[in-house]
Amino acid sequence: MTAFLEIEDLHAGYGEAQVLFGVTLSIRAGEVVTLMGRNGMGKTTTVRAVFGLLRPSAGRVRVAGRDLAGAPPYRIAQAGLGLVPEGRQIFPRLGVEENLVATAAVRGAGGWTLDRVYALFPRLRERRANLGTQLSGGEQQMLAIGRALMTNPSLLVLDEATEGLAPVVRAEIWAALEALKREGLAILVIDKNVEALARFADRHAILEKGTVVWSGSSAELLAPGGPMETHLAF
Repeated sequence: MTAFLEIEDLHAGYGEAQVLFGVTLSIRAGEVVTLMGRNGMGKTTTVRAVFGLLRPSAGRVRVAGRDLAGAPPYRIAQAGLGLVPEGRQIFPRLGVEENLVATAAVRGAGGWTLDRVYALFPRLRERRANLGTQLSGGEQQMLAIGRALMTNPSLLVLDEATEGLAPVVRAEIWAALEALKREGLAILVIDKNVEALARFADRHAILEKGTVVWSGSSAELLAPGGPMETHLAF
């Protein structure tokens, strides 16, 4: 099956400080893939380069066969990628519903609507008139996911999906992502909860010093003497 997103030999950095040294990764339609690694290894930089928030110095980013490396963020969104950024970055002075409709896009029948987002996250319906600043961290993360879904993406990318959230809220987020997986949405997720990622994802990639040093299945990830011991020490 042809990959929906193909990242090939991607190089990027900030000024003279290079961070990515040839990242290669692919995600097929309906597939769930994780990007793992210790802090400072280039995970967020990879996301920023894919979404046009950072211009790559070399490499390709193909979306549905089109090379969009270095394209502006709005073109990446139009191509079908939705981002839940690290730190949530909701609009703090807008209400919940205003946040959800601010970047909404229609992509044919059966897409995401306010009612579908509220069904996925009932707590947002209860807070629909609240400003972003009046939400808890978990509610803000639900809102960030809902806002990305309202762009009706073919691939949802979550950078630090459950960072800093209480265990009960993390469980709600993982349950929602499982529901999205069952619907066939492709997902790329970054998180530090290896056990949850192993249960959730189809494949995993580990980033170290700006390059993918390992990729494989959940069984391979959790195997004794495997990459958890050699590459992951959060």
